[in-house]
Amino acid sequence: MECPFCAHANIEGADECQQCGQPLGDMHLSAPRTFVERGLLTDRVSELNPRKLFAVGHRTTVQQVLQLLVEKRIGCVTVVDDDQKTIGIFSERDCVVRLGPTFCDHLSRPISEFMTTDPQTLPADAKVAFALQRMDVGGYRHIPLVASNGAVTEIVSVRDILQYLTDRMPMSPS
Repeated sequence: MECPFCAHANIEGADECQQCGQPLGDMHLSAPRTFVERGLLTDRVSELNPRKLFAVGHRTTVQQVLQLLVEKRIGCVTVVDDDQKTIGIFSERDCVVRLGPTFCDHLSRPISEFMTTDPQTLPADAKVAFALQRMDVGGYRHIPLVASNGAVTEIVSVRDILQYLTDRMPMSPS
């Protein structure tokens, strides 16, 4: 049985995909009825025009990261260790929740103290529905995409998915 989210070939009757962990128990559901439903299950996140991902070192200060977010007009950065391995993500939400109104007191501290560790990622060829599900369940606004070599290279945001859905919704007569 092929997983509708990552296209991995699973053993017939499997409860979840061996590759992506997505539940397969709902495979008995009816086929998608609309253009939007079909697209969610067949289109890949690469079709969302993911953005280049900015990475910062784990010792980068909060002030430097906040300046980068503003200058580049981006919503998050990944945090990498000395070997350039992704160890976390820092987003606008982390700024609000983890730094809060006393953010000025933390400007010289390393971003690694405030990042979200072990961020959820998706392969660059994942289906749009899987990205949407991952964002919904995890409460994320951003999902980093990993290349086949495991490197985190791009990012998809909830705004990208909303644009995708808006572009595919039928226009109603005025």
